[in-house]
Amino acid sequence: QVQLVESGGGLVQAGGSLRLSCAASGSPVGTMGWHRQAPGKQREFVATIRYGGSTNYADSVKGRFTVSRDNAKTTVYLQMNSLKSEDTAVYYCSAMQYGTTSWKYWGQGTQVTVSS
Repeated sequence: QVQLVESGGGLVQAGGSLRLSCAASGSPVGTMGWHRQAPGKQREFVATIRYGGSTNYADSVKGRFTVSRDNAKTTVYLQMNSLKSEDTAVYYCSAMQYGTTSWKYWGQGTQVTVSS
């Protein structure tokens, strides 16, 4: 079984930056990513990074957020710059079982609040 533990959320002013981290333990994981859920809205995709390093971003965060992964492939980061009030949400780390293409593992979520 895989456990995902997130850290790094908090309160920041609009235009500021935050860095989220997510550490995976247990079995090896493949693609890792970030999703977010704002109050009253559905959970939405933010960014993914494949085991080989290729990345994908939601249009709403392109150019502002950067997803990366450590060399051991067990920790994923989300660097968030130029934050906007609409980025306020609970951010969830996610991971696919190695060799599969569906999100199987989820973290507990970390709150990001951007004040305007």
